[in-house]
Amino acid sequence: MPVISYELPDRFVAGTVGRPGERSFYLQAREGRRITSVGLEKFQVTLLAERLEELLDEILRRSGGTAPVPAVTPAELQDDGPLDQPVEEEFRVGTMALAWDPEEQRVIIEAQEVTESDEEEAEIGEEDPAITVLRVRITAAQARAFAERALKVVAAGRPPCPLCGLPLDANGHICPRQNGHKA
Repeated sequence: MPVISYELPDRFVAGTVGRPGERSFYLQAREGRRITSVGLEKFQVTLLAERLEELLDEILRRSGGTAPVPAVTPAELQDDGPLDQPVEEEFRVGTMALAWDPEEQRVIIEAQEVTESDEEEAEIGEEDPAITVLRVRITAAQARAFAERALKVVAAGRPPCPLCGLPLDANGHICPRQNGHKA
């Protein structure tokens, strides 16, 4: 299984390319001049950010506040810049995993390439040796910054319909709550 590993990247962010309604979402890691971008779905970005927040809050709670986990994003780690160019997708993300390494006090994020077995039922314990994995190890502060930015990126899309919550296009949309009339 090929692993693209970043032990402590200079930058690890979620970002988009394109206009709202037509955006492609990416995770991007950079260490020096090396950059890796992997494509994923909007809901995956949201879930990753939410799970990171939950993981960090749980670590802080279990340690009684002694773990090196900031409650909020440190100002010096806030990153609102665009993705590093060029954005070249290494692979599409299928499954993701999170872990906390208590010895090194790092969050480990793994994004695994989508495979045909993700779309079909796979045998339990079956592994495809050709699947690529992006593995990133970051500090708790970097994880807080990642989660904050990721949620902002997701929220920067099309505004939701006040009636049904579906995204509004520039010309409105066919709202199910209005029996098919434009909202």
